[in-house]
Amino acid sequence: MDQVFIEIKELLDKSKVKYKVLDHEPTPTSKDAARVRGTKEEQGAKALILRSKGNFLLCVLPGNERIGLKKLRMIINQKSLSLAAKEEVKEVTKCVPGEVPPFGNIFNIKTYADRSLLKNEEIAFNAGLMTRSIIMKTEDYLKIVNPIIEDFIE
Repeated sequence: MDQVFIEIKELLDKSKVKYKVLDHEPTPTSKDAARVRGTKEEQGAKALILRSKGNFLLCVLPGNERIGLKKLRMIINQKSLSLAAKEEVKEVTKCVPGEVPPFGNIFNIKTYADRSLLKNEEIAFNAGLMTRSIIMKTEDYLKIVNPIIEDFIE
């Protein structure tokens, strides 16, 4: 949704960081997104909304990786953890899965980032729409979002 993109853009502009906006064909998968952006799949910051006992959290991992729910359960010390349903994602973020940007702070939910994402000098992500991406420096992303860094990929 444009509103989510506007919030991200305002946050980035306020933080005075450089970034690039790309408008492109719809990218429902990380592989599609990397192709149209001209980036590596592992540079994609895949943002997943998870639910644990009625609370939501956002997990960010490289586009070519899969989340390890067992690992994450241990990290957050919860027995119950699952991907949020499409309707819940929409309710929490105003986006559908695949559009969610890696900015839990704009949705007022805790953000976790997998350590492997930090290997990239730049990250790329869908910015509230499957047809709009942002590419920015990973270090700027970390300063703005301040995610909890853990190891939770499979």
